[in-house]
Amino acid sequence: MKKQDVDVHVGKRLRLRRTMMGLSQEAVAKAVGITFQQVQKYEKGANAMNANRLYEFGQFMHVPVAYFFEGLDHGEAATGFSEEGEKFEHSVRRVSDRESLEMMKAFKRIKEQIIRKRLADLVRAIADHKVILD
Repeated sequence: MKKQDVDVHVGKRLRLRRTMMGLSQEAVAKAVGITFQQVQKYEKGANAMNANRLYEFGQFMHVPVAYFFEGLDHGEAATGFSEEGEKFEHSVRRVSDRESLEMMKAFKRIKEQIIRKRLADLVRAIADHKVILD
């Protein structure tokens, strides 16, 4: 694996988490004291992040630094925990970052809170194999 591959992967994970949090590149940049153009470069993998910068992003986005590297070595599911103890899981083989982003954007367009809650419960149940889809 080339260094550029790692930078691109880390950038995709940064973009995924930023989008899932509903944040703009400008908001993230301001929070860590850089320009939004630099965030763009990180997200595209054009620039590599040092350990300190990864730590700052992790702190701001409430994920461990390891989150940015999950799924890098293989396509199996990777699990992590945020500082609040929230479990999150991403599968590189089954769901692309693009699909995750599209799902999150569509979910955020649902205005009715009860529908959002029930949909989230359904997705969790499916993911935990508590619902049979035959």
